[in-house]
Amino acid sequence: MGNLIKVLTRDIDNNAGNFFLDFENAKPTEAERRVWEEVNGVLREAAIILQDLQSYSGAGEAIRQAIQHPSDERVQEQAWAAVVPLVGKLKKFYEFSLKLEDTLQNLLEYLTSSRCSPTQHLEQEQALARQFAEILHFTLRFDELKMTNPAIQNDFSYYRRTLSRMRIINQTAEEHNEVDNELANRMSLFYANATPMLKTLSDATTKFVSKHAELPVENTTDCLSTMASVCKVMLETPEYRSRFASEDTVLFCLRVMVGVIILYDYVHPAGAFVKSSKIDVCLILLFENYLLASTNRLFDQIVFYS
Repeated sequence: MGNLIKVLTRDIDNNAGNFFLDFENAKPTEAERRVWEEVNGVLREAAIILQDLQSYSGAGEAIRQAIQHPSDERVQEQAWAAVVPLVGKLKKFYEFSLKLEDTLQNLLEYLTSSRCSPTQHLEQEQALARQFAEILHFTLRFDELKMTNPAIQNDFSYYRRTLSRMRIINQTAEEHNEVDNELANRMSLFYANATPMLKTLSDATTKFVSKHAELPVENTTDCLSTMASVCKVMLETPEYRSRFASEDTVLFCLRVMVGVIILYDYVHPAGAFVKSSKIDVCLILLFENYLLASTNRLFDQIVFYS
């Protein structure tokens, strides 16, 4: 595992990332507390989102019956009644993505300020660094669950088709529906992505860099590459790895590494997949099958992304 992790990142300098970032127990200092509390509320909601997504079973059978019996009004009503509350859940997921976008930008504003280096930010503001990692972990987990659940796209497609028919019959019908046509169009673009939450974070990071032109782009890219280096060091250093209370923290670190590599690629002018990059990922796909065996489809995101 140590040799494998070494191919994923390059050290930014001799000391970058050479410290233990306590992903399990880091607590906020008084200076961090205001931002930490704001982000913590979003992360609590993220846990509920994952639970709802994990239990999402879809309305497949009701939709099949409706398609097979198009003239049976009772069957059509049953299918609609089954789909509408599920679309309500999909709406909640989409609206949460907008909240997550704002939250990430607020967090980046704190972690990329010029008052200290990226390494110092992550080492001294560990509670916020932990929250940044938790956002990345949530994002990859959400997208993993979404990719393996075709009922999401099927339910939403049926909803949109039925909504179109209802508008033709009765122009006011959508006023009583869970999602109107305008919102449905935006949600459709969101769920059309193989990894919608990762796309949200990537867009948010790009917007952050554009909005804060006064900050050198290196403040953001170095923050991302330093986070990757921190994870690498913790995974390959027995002294650090022995401090993990749970083996799940290994998977957590790997997910965070994937997330920051992709965000780095979006933000850095040359991208992450170039020889001069501070993150060396050119060999990552060669190890995909090995990693999948131990990380539960973790690197599917890389395949879809690339």
